[in-house]
Amino acid sequence: MTKSQKVHPGPVGAAACETGDTAPPYEYTETLFPVPRLGAGLQFLGEYQGSGSTERKYLVRRGDGQVVQLSRLLYLVAEAIDGVRNTETVSHRVSGRYGQEVSADNVEYLIEQKLEPLGITVPFGQESDQVAGPTTDLLLVLKGHRVIFRERQVARIAKALAWLHRPPVVILVLAAAFCVDIWLFAVHGAIAPVLQVLEQPVLMLAVFVLIVASLVFHEFGHASACRYGGARPGSIGCGLFLIWPSMYTEVTDVYRIGRAGRIRTDLGGIYFNVVFVLGLALGYVLTGQPLFLAAIYLVHFEILEQLLPVVRLDGYYILGDLAGIPDLFGKIKPILRSMLPGRPLSPEVAGLKRPARIMVTGWVVTMVPLIVAELGYVLWNLPRLLGTSLRSLAEQVSGTWSAFADGQVSAGLVGVVGSFMLVCPLAGATYLAVRLVGRLVKVIARATEGNTRLRVAIWGGVAVGAGALCAAWLTGMTPEPLPRQPPIAPILQPGVPTVRPPAAAPAEERPAPATPDPAVLSGPPSETLAATATATATAGTSPSGPAATVSGSSSASPVRDVPTPGPTSPTPSPSRTSASPSASPSTSPTPSATQSGSPSPSVTPSESQSATEEP
Repeated sequence: MTKSQKVHPGPVGAAACETGDTAPPYEYTETLFPVPRLGAGLQFLGEYQGSGSTERKYLVRRGDGQVVQLSRLLYLVAEAIDGVRNTETVSHRVSGRYGQEVSADNVEYLIEQKLEPLGITVPFGQESDQVAGPTTDLLLVLKGHRVIFRERQVARIAKALAWLHRPPVVILVLAAAFCVDIWLFAVHGAIAPVLQVLEQPVLMLAVFVLIVASLVFHEFGHASACRYGGARPGSIGCGLFLIWPSMYTEVTDVYRIGRAGRIRTDLGGIYFNVVFVLGLALGYVLTGQPLFLAAIYLVHFEILEQLLPVVRLDGYYILGDLAGIPDLFGKIKPILRSMLPGRPLSPEVAGLKRPARIMVTGWVVTMVPLIVAELGYVLWNLPRLLGTSLRSLAEQVSGTWSAFADGQVSAGLVGVVGSFMLVCPLAGATYLAVRLVGRLVKVIARATEGNTRLRVAIWGGVAVGAGALCAAWLTGMTPEPLPRQPPIAPILQPGVPTVRPPAAAPAEERPAPATPDPAVLSGPPSETLAATATATATAGTSPSGPAATVSGSSSASPVRDVPTPGPTSPTPSPSRTSASPSASPSTSPTPSATQSGSPSPSVTPSESQSATEEP
């Protein structure tokens, strides 16, 4: 789910109007008082209920979807503009509703200095109604919106599903889901169904389809909760959020209802995930297929991730609506600035109610160190992440191509899913890095404008830090890429070897050279040489030779290293879910040692690997 971000303009009160501050005189040829106009598609959402600010706030939505937070005076001025009234008429209307006289000059000042920069009104003299206003935090919003369900379709489906949000139904659903979880995790076991699905490519594809269906149903949970609370849901679509494809629901209209309705809308998606779990449990009861239980296991990861208030997922909006602040990220800078010694409290922070200020400050002091530490960790391990990811992607693409070439369509399709899971983080991380560098350059340029010494000092520090980091990369101080490991889920990586190449035997395990009998050594040189050769040949076929070292006995299996998941293993995300790391058993010929005098062929680990890869 995503909501439009909010712009927080400074409070504008009556004192600003009483000063009589006006813009320089303007020459108007048609009329003494100009006629202001609103931007195309502007909507008035009313007072922000349950706001965390000490002053009353009002919301309007621009045509581009951006929601702007206004003071009461600015909201009354914008509401009085209809494209027909001039500034004199607007001033009379605003004065009557505001309870204090507001002159035409005051109205012109507020329009030009406050509303126009926010993209709410059209500049005087412009013919088109299209205006552009500021947006906030462009880095952490959904990009590339593509509508899947239009507003009219969403409204019909949301109306049909709204009954699920009635309190008695909610209680029954949560109680039933609790019983299902107790049975799955405490009685039946949740990992066994996942392992069974990983052994069958077709079942893995079916689980992937079920997870996508749960994502769509999740969004209708937000839409139906919005409709149940009395607001109007918008469209449902998809886009790119940070590094992963994500779905969203347009529920901006929910800001005009109370806090309880907003929180219900925030939780609506997670609640519908719980409803979907019950549907999956019913599917297992009717069919007995383990894929439904595996999907239940993975949906739980989706729920947990959505609850994290780290980025703009459901947990972020839940926390924001509890505090009464629509844009938590917009408060990071003023709160950090106010925490500096000797700096006065920022007006944006001073204008918050005490509970809201405590809640948001706690969120900031937790999130900022976490984000900085995560960024530093990624930069330090960048060569390792890139090397391991690119190698894994190359093996994945090669194996998937081989699966299709051999006619293994189902395995190839599952390999495409695995390739998609690898390509998305790489492409998204590249995009995110470019955006971060671009924003860093703009911030430094804006902060050092007119101060050459400060600019040189900052860029010098950046250059020194970047040089030290590159030196650490090139000299091998940072961790090296992970060694090749057998795939955790072999079904997602067709053609990738499931057994590591055999390593050299340790020195203590290597067979000692056979020692000839001293009596033989004392004989003639020809007999000594023959005895030595015979002893060497016998050592190659005895149980203490290399074959016995590998297999141990005729019934033992080959020694295999236990695979360890690396940091590049995909984690659940809003639009995709990866199987939990688990080893998949494979069958291979068992090498055996021979006790007879004549050597018999034994299968080494490398030969066993070849045998299992042959179609």
